[in-house]
Amino acid sequence: MNLRCEGCGAQLTLEPELRTALCPYCGSTSIVERPAETDRPTPAFALGFAVSRGQVHESARAWLGRRSWFAKSGVRKAALEHLQGIYLPAYLYSSVAHVDYRAEIGEHYTETETYSDTENGKKVTKTRRVTKTEWHPLSGRLDDYVADTLVTASKGLPNSELGAVEPFDLRQLRRFQPALLSGWLAEEPTLTQPQCLELARAEMRRSVESRLRGFLPGDEQRGLSHTLEVAQESLELCLLPVWVLAARYAPDSPPMRIVVNGQTGKTTGKVPLSWTKIAAAALGAALVAGGLVYLLLLQKP
Repeated sequence: MNLRCEGCGAQLTLEPELRTALCPYCGSTSIVERPAETDRPTPAFALGFAVSRGQVHESARAWLGRRSWFAKSGVRKAALEHLQGIYLPAYLYSSVAHVDYRAEIGEHYTETETYSDTENGKKVTKTRRVTKTEWHPLSGRLDDYVADTLVTASKGLPNSELGAVEPFDLRQLRRFQPALLSGWLAEEPTLTQPQCLELARAEMRRSVESRLRGFLPGDEQRGLSHTLEVAQESLELCLLPVWVLAARYAPDSPPMRIVVNGQTGKTTGKVPLSWTKIAAAALGAALVAGGLVYLLLLQKP
């Protein structure tokens, strides 16, 4: 059976007995049946579920209990509902990056300098150790293999949430077999391959820039510029196990979505904040700061 959510655009494939009235991603009841699409890409790899329903409840409950004081009242003891395991479509990206870079490298050194001071009305000469920086230009080339970058292929679950429950143990990837989906919801890709390739390239560029800064010698750098050439790109569709559930913290508010890594139990969610608590904390900090200033003024002669 093939379904589409009119709310977030997710497209689900499931067995008839698993038919759902709620979208597992956005909670919408606007779920409609759709014809099967034969031009959808077939997954190359898949990861199996390793975290049970009971473990998901434990992970979600522990995660909620660690939320900050600034969360809305009721979040830590929210009722958990609509738990659903889903095979999430994602693309696995790899490439080789060739980076030509140019920068100034700063090397710190210390030296002793003399200076004049006044003690008891007399001028005296003293010494002190100071740190200085010597700069010199550097250019070169870095070749970097970028492997196993995951990006979502789902409109229902954005890349930020997928990244928040990573990493997955990709050593456990297996060639996709349709039998793996038996008893589970599976989402078909709702982002195109070119869209996912752009997401992956953006992730790759951030990763390469971070590695480049760590690769450069010296105590600090400035004026870093670089050009990037990418080769041997690969993009493979895979299915990742995730649990999605709702946490209802107030009867008159929409529930909060929680996402759990179906392999490791790592948990994430967007916690609603209480602006009343934030304002109270800011006011308290301002009052404390004002009180300290007042005390300092009282101590002045």
